[in-house]
Amino acid sequence: MDGKDRTVRPEMRLRARGALGNASGRFERESRVAVDDGWEMAEEERLLQTEVREERPRSALSYNRSPDLPFDRSVNPYRGCEHGCVYCFARPSHAYLGLSPGLDFETKLIARPGIAAVLEREIGAKAYRVAPIALGTNTDPYQPVERDWGVMRAVLEVLAAWQHPLAITTKGTLVERDLDLLAPMAGRGLARVGISVTTLDAGLSRALEPRTPLPARRLEVIRRLSAAGVPVRVMVSPVIPGLTDHELEPILAAAKAAGAVAASWIMLRLPLEVAPMMQDWLEARVPGRAAKVMARIREVHGGKDYDPAWGKRMRGEGLWSQLVAQRFDKAVAREGLGVKLPPLRCDLFRRPARTGDQMSFW
Repeated sequence: MDGKDRTVRPEMRLRARGALGNASGRFERESRVAVDDGWEMAEEERLLQTEVREERPRSALSYNRSPDLPFDRSVNPYRGCEHGCVYCFARPSHAYLGLSPGLDFETKLIARPGIAAVLEREIGAKAYRVAPIALGTNTDPYQPVERDWGVMRAVLEVLAAWQHPLAITTKGTLVERDLDLLAPMAGRGLARVGISVTTLDAGLSRALEPRTPLPARRLEVIRRLSAAGVPVRVMVSPVIPGLTDHELEPILAAAKAAGAVAASWIMLRLPLEVAPMMQDWLEARVPGRAAKVMARIREVHGGKDYDPAWGKRMRGEGLWSQLVAQRFDKAVAREGLGVKLPPLRCDLFRRPARTGDQMSFW
């Protein structure tokens, strides 16, 4: 073995990508392996490009019953995420599409441009009962391709027209583009945003999450949203024990200085294909710390790479998990980030006026 990943063709150049390989998903019968065909002809080097396909969605709202989550419904404008965060817990979802959770997840994306119309139909149904919709729970709605496709913008326009409460999670700067919608909604108690900050180290961020805005730029997003009146929660997520956990307090202090009003944290999760992918990344990018990081990860997940049990999967268990929780609580109290945000309003929800509607006198 020469150390090269056998699931990537040798002429492919990976620039600003998180995954190091493209192993087949768990539902595939065949494994993907690049081999020499014996022709001894040098292939021209090619940059691995992002591809986007369209999907015509049949439904927009996804419901969950997880006790670990503060919401029961979400909308995902895209499948896959160009940000390429190597640790992303959503990578295994690409296997359901017959694609790899590796490089395919960050280069073969699915845009859902009709989802706003489907969403409007669903929230307009007589049986619909309003509750906050979460955006960005699986893949980032403000990933780079949103600049060209505008799917998230269309979803926001529907929710704003219906005065429907929403909560956004993102690392992307494109959220600033939509302040014309978000600021008025926030002023009515209908919107808030969570900005994820994993590390303040620009070099580590570029390696871990290669196509996300750098940490300093994300802090600027917090500053601009806050100045516009949008409540921002900083999400120290994921906390990677042995690699980024020492940055917990500095991240919270920087976010507070930028205007964040609340905070949360989530321990690193490595479901299914993400575990070997993360191990390969550690061995390639931080070989001197790889064994220590994986040992810590297993300590907080009961000796396994990941424990999906409710009540454990988001925080882990044991000494290291308890220490992170205690440090977080103390830092949050010190920075004044322990504010419990009021519930998003559901009482303003109503069908928007349409041309030709009869005027109301009440």
